[in-house]
Amino acid sequence: MKAINAIRMGGVDVLPLVEGGKGVAVSTGVSAGHWAQAGGAGTFSAVNADSYDENGHREEQIYHGRTRRERHEELIDFAIKGGIAQAQQAHELSNGNGRIHANLLWEMGGAERVITGVLEGAKGLIHGLTCGAGMPYRLSDIAAKFGVHYYPIVSSARAFNALWKRAYSKAASLLGGVVYEDPWLAGGHNGLTNGEDPEKPEDPYPRVLALRKLMRSFGLGDTPIIMAGGVWWLEDWEDWIDNPELGPIAFQFGTRPLLTRESPIGDAWKQKLLTLKEGDVFLNKFSPTGFYSSAVNNGFIQELRQRSEHQVAYTMEPIGEHTAAFGVGPRQRIVYLAPIDLGRAEHWVRNGFTEALRTPDSTLVFVTPEKSAEILRDQTDCMGCLSGCRFSNWSQHEPDYTSGKKADPRSFCIQKTLQAVRDDRGDPVALDNNLMFSGHNAYRFASDPFYSNGFIPTVKQLVERILTGR
Repeated sequence: MKAINAIRMGGVDVLPLVEGGKGVAVSTGVSAGHWAQAGGAGTFSAVNADSYDENGHREEQIYHGRTRRERHEELIDFAIKGGIAQAQQAHELSNGNGRIHANLLWEMGGAERVITGVLEGAKGLIHGLTCGAGMPYRLSDIAAKFGVHYYPIVSSARAFNALWKRAYSKAASLLGGVVYEDPWLAGGHNGLTNGEDPEKPEDPYPRVLALRKLMRSFGLGDTPIIMAGGVWWLEDWEDWIDNPELGPIAFQFGTRPLLTRESPIGDAWKQKLLTLKEGDVFLNKFSPTGFYSSAVNNGFIQELRQRSEHQVAYTMEPIGEHTAAFGVGPRQRIVYLAPIDLGRAEHWVRNGFTEALRTPDSTLVFVTPEKSAEILRDQTDCMGCLSGCRFSNWSQHEPDYTSGKKADPRSFCIQKTLQAVRDDRGDPVALDNNLMFSGHNAYRFASDPFYSNGFIPTVKQLVERILTGR
């Protein structure tokens, strides 16, 4: 195994090991601070990060606003306060080593306001901004305002080309690196385009090489590319290290830091990671963001699959094959289904899926009364955690703060479920009933000898292990 040497990133020499940012509140100042202390770049999530009271106890985020706009303002206040608290923790624990990065999602609600507020309240404590989930054109403007480096997350050379030409070329000196996130293997939200097949993963090498060639054409030959998604043992990537064709490469680890003593997730989630099998993490398109995402196949995902399968098209008038009348809702308002779909709908109703919810695509999805009540309650309680949400029709843009589309009951409240799974408090039921993001290599916890007999390392022990190549 080749030696892992420091590289120049963000204006300093650091180990080419980057902690992947995981929101909501899964990458914290504690994990980031310890990762930086070990010599790499630690990353805390600035997506609805935790804040603390005067006694150091985590504050529960309770919303009192009566309208979505009021709750949205509360959410932004929570996020700014939490981001500052995480930056302070990370700074204190790092002892001045490594780098501290803040991770944000460009499509999160109030993204610009949140990161601006965090940077103002934590001046000098954050060295870099990592940002994906969308096309963050204004990331470089924010970085330039505060004199910090920025690290856009892309999944293709084409995406970076657009960002560079429109915005980043004006702040080239602060571009600390470019994160290439494999859209087939990374955890959380993925950057698959309409031209890419989610069932046909592509080799990352030629895609990263294309990105490097493009960057060299812009004079960025020495700017690191950070490989993210699918990285487990560095032995697997030995031909990438000190490869003159690729130039300086760093590696991002998002899934492995979940299973450390400093990781804030509960014991039940950590034990679950040790039992995953290959194929237990897969791509789905249920997210209210509209992006594909990678998550653990559990009861939560299975219910979403069932929701979409219990679905038929309808029309308001008898048109074409839609000739069979069907009553919807308490008033049994008539819509029209194809005769074969009428039989399916009646079968679902007989089996307890009595509530037919309309979707933006002129279809009905059939759910139980309990699930229907939960969906409607979550839609009502929306606090605008995304810039635009399919599930609630929220949009942060004036004047009406709505997407103008019907809310989609085939999706879910992502803020609620991510907070719930992080706060499982050792309850396996919570793990089964909520969204568990993970990279596709999570099954390797069960076979990697490092984790034998349920061993859970510290961040320091994990980084030392990674430096051996394994």
